[in-house]
Amino acid sequence: MQKARDFIFSTAIYVLTGLVVMVLAFVIYFIVREARPLFREVPLADFLFGQRWMPIAYAGEPAYGIGNFIMGTVYVSAVAVTISAIVGVGVAVFLSCIAGERTRSLLYPFIDLLAGIPSVIYGFIGLVILVKFFLKLGHPSGSSVLTAGILLAVMLLPYMVSSVSDTLLKLKARYMQPSDALGIDTWYAVAHVLLPLSGKSILLSMILAISRAMGETMAVMMVMGNANIFPHLLGKGETIASLIALEMGTAAGGSLHYNALFAAGLVLMVLLFAINTAIYAIRSKMLG
Repeated sequence: MQKARDFIFSTAIYVLTGLVVMVLAFVIYFIVREARPLFREVPLADFLFGQRWMPIAYAGEPAYGIGNFIMGTVYVSAVAVTISAIVGVGVAVFLSCIAGERTRSLLYPFIDLLAGIPSVIYGFIGLVILVKFFLKLGHPSGSSVLTAGILLAVMLLPYMVSSVSDTLLKLKARYMQPSDALGIDTWYAVAHVLLPLSGKSILLSMILAISRAMGETMAVMMVMGNANIFPHLLGKGETIASLIALEMGTAAGGSLHYNALFAAGLVLMVLLFAINTAIYAIRSKMLG
């Protein structure tokens, strides 16, 4: 009887795993199929590095260059992950190494709540607070890569804090008591023992954060300015996800514009895969 249950359970696990792989393969196949017609008409280099996006040209030839969108995606994601990593690790250190059990039990639900707030709500908050704040500082419009990066960093904090904090709590239980017995200062132990040992967890959290940041649409779209120009920290820009969200509804099915948007989505997937692979390689090298 027990063997039959084990067989059913293991079979179900294999079937579910296979279904997940099939769904992923279908998504990739569908995106590639819809994107292929574009590459028959537009050279790959022009598509990836071109800075002119004019799918419906009222004068002259149409243009399908997403170079600025790629740079905008990478730029705002890098700003957001950098800010969230610095703040998130600091918050995780406080919660795991400084705060007591009661304080942690009070703060953890609020941190988890940040992950459940819809991105459009974050966008409204960004418009009302961040954009107006930059306007008061003298920025011409308030919308910029930095504005979007700060807002996106807040959205990424729960992923960073939860993962790093759990790791630090386990390391604290293992190393903090011997450290105290040796008379080592708490902050020294945190900086030279706990944080270096939690490097793997921090890198894994950054992988999750990068994937979340590069795919975010609504909040970034509402505060970044959506301008097809080369992005600068205090200048406007536009991400690939925002481009797809803004134009997919107006693209005629089967048109080159429609295919170009799918091709942009394919580029985003390849970009995510490449960045995640690079981070995994760095992590393996650090741990190996």
